[in-house]
Amino acid sequence: MEHNSLNLSKSDYFIELEHEFGAHNYHPIPVVIEKAEGIFMYDVEGKQYFDFLSAYSAVNQGHCHPRIVNAMINQAQKLTLTSRAFHNNQLGEYEKFITHYFGFDKVLPMNTGVEGGETAIKLARRWGYDVKGIAENQAEVIFVEGNFWGRTMAAISSSNDPSSYKGFGPYMPGFKLVPYNDLAILEETFKANKNICAFMFEPIQGEAGVVVPHEGYLQGVRALCTKYNVLMIADEVQTGLCRTGKMLACDHEQVKPDILILGKALSGGTMPVAAVLANNEIMLTIKPGEHGSTYGGNPLACAVAMESLKVLTDEKLAENSEAMGIIFRERMTALMQKTNLVSLVRGRGLLNAIVIMPFGNGKTAYDVCLTLKENGLLAKQTHGDIIRFAPPLTINAEQMNQACDIIEKVILGLQ
Repeated sequence: MEHNSLNLSKSDYFIELEHEFGAHNYHPIPVVIEKAEGIFMYDVEGKQYFDFLSAYSAVNQGHCHPRIVNAMINQAQKLTLTSRAFHNNQLGEYEKFITHYFGFDKVLPMNTGVEGGETAIKLARRWGYDVKGIAENQAEVIFVEGNFWGRTMAAISSSNDPSSYKGFGPYMPGFKLVPYNDLAILEETFKANKNICAFMFEPIQGEAGVVVPHEGYLQGVRALCTKYNVLMIADEVQTGLCRTGKMLACDHEQVKPDILILGKALSGGTMPVAAVLANNEIMLTIKPGEHGSTYGGNPLACAVAMESLKVLTDEKLAENSEAMGIIFRERMTALMQKTNLVSLVRGRGLLNAIVIMPFGNGKTAYDVCLTLKENGLLAKQTHGDIIRFAPPLTINAEQMNQACDIIEKVILGLQ
């Protein structure tokens, strides 16, 4: 396509470019972002929006946080990549920093959250063979229904969402699903099969629609995994790093997983950075040459991740997330009293969702998101009737109430 030969608007031009030359594997809200700062994003026409998605919780520290950007620039001017064929002066410092930060013996650095999930499964299987004594190729990993941790073959093989897995088989063997938030069935499953090496789950399900388990579920999972010698793998790629009002969602019930997966906000939204943390008994089962990544643990990522974690604690973003989340849920609960369109409000910290009831003409939560966009707020639907709201954790009370005013105006205007 010649440069804007059709005299399209700026936004339409860039959207058409993506449509013509890119794979059609996403259905974005029709807005073209050019820059962002803090909790706001700006489109190519200069319009300002509240960002209530935070790149699926990758931008917890706010867009283009100056400390994180400066750490990135400073390191990029010196050294960006060596591969793991050589040592570099950032990796060891980062490994020491993050293992002390979260209280684990070892870290295995990767790039994306889904790579973190793949790494955790490999570690769990190897531990199952070398430590638990499971027979070769018999190890099983248990997942929960409604999980979402990416789009790799392993990730879709553990999914029960047809839009993720249908048409991509055959699937990875050795995976089984159980209901989320059901300790009785989880124990039955553990008791019936001694080949189970791990249970992998999100402490709060994100893509499923911000599904918060009953109080005591996380402690129950921890107790069952310990009782049956099964590794507890917490996928905190989205729920971790202060998003739910604690540093980790597992912290709400003071439980520690055997394997912790982090990603997204580990870089403050500047580049792909992920980490898998575990203690020596698990991590040292993998030997040189058995797992790796050219970019995993690159010096640029190490410098960025250390600064991103420091920002979380220095700016008390877990505490702010908790306080602002209370304001949001109180406002949305009050909105429920004014309209039948909102049937449920749920969440923790600044990971929240509302469930939208059908409102005629075949319209869905996506249409609500389009109207929110027109009114200066960007959010995204999931599963047709749920809208997830997750602004950067730097939002203040005045901004939160302004954003809630927009949501209320849009919802009430659709009645």
